[in-house]
Amino acid sequence: MGRSSKDKRDIYYRKAKEEGWRARSAFKLMQLDEEFNLFAGVKRAVDLCAAPGSWSQVVSRKLEAIPDSRIVAVDLNEMAPIKGVIQLQGDITNHDTVERIISHFDGLKADIVISDGAPDVTGLHDMDEYLQGQLILAALNVATHILRPDGKFVAKIFRGRDISLLFAQLRVFFKDVIVAKPQSSRNSSIESFVVCQHFDLPAGYSPVMINPFESQYGYRPSDCQSPINRVLVPFLACGDLSGLDSDQSYACPEGYRHLAPTQAPINPIGAAPRPQAGESPAPAAAPVTASGNSS
Repeated sequence: MGRSSKDKRDIYYRKAKEEGWRARSAFKLMQLDEEFNLFAGVKRAVDLCAAPGSWSQVVSRKLEAIPDSRIVAVDLNEMAPIKGVIQLQGDITNHDTVERIISHFDGLKADIVISDGAPDVTGLHDMDEYLQGQLILAALNVATHILRPDGKFVAKIFRGRDISLLFAQLRVFFKDVIVAKPQSSRNSSIESFVVCQHFDLPAGYSPVMINPFESQYGYRPSDCQSPINRVLVPFLACGDLSGLDSDQSYACPEGYRHLAPTQAPINPIGAAPRPQAGESPAPAAAPVTASGNSS
């Protein structure tokens, strides 16, 4: 066994670099797929909050052999290209973004919507859980517009004391809701993933880009506060539980060669801006000596 570790560069971090994934989170989606067979029958997929693109990489490899498959990745930030993935830079709370996604499916709807997005955590658990819940509701709003009946929805959640409310909200739209903790997700992390299957839009509900539970559907948060109405959602661990442990450190194998990041930053801080079409690249800065003068 390896020793307990707080090092972010754990075994899955190293494996991601070795196998060409942009982030270790790729293993989380792969382990969820092993457990739930997420991509069976999927031809059209949407990856929300996609940057840096590791989940889009996984989906592109899963669907690369399927004729006429289509993958759309959306994020506020610019993302390096991925083969077979249509990239949109936009806000998932904006209706224009929904329309742009739909335009790439030729009038059809998505089979699966996934989201690994998370806010910049503050360390204040109540605040982080609230912000993450709002992000999930934004992704759910998009899903209600673009997901076909019986479709699937997968999103990162932060487990907390009020999580039953979120589960109950998801149960309004999906027949099956399960929470899963992949083996590659650290035990010390409060993150898990909600896997929702069999999308079924309630009768009379018209998707709108606002909180889907305010006024229109008649949903009351107080309905989930009573222990009588508490929603119990199955919780599963995914991945080989006897395999590599994301909370342990392992010695590098003999002859291990250091690998550079799979995807370098697109616009690193301090770098010269990238030239626009038709412009010449900016000249490189002259080296500076210790005295501060150009050599």
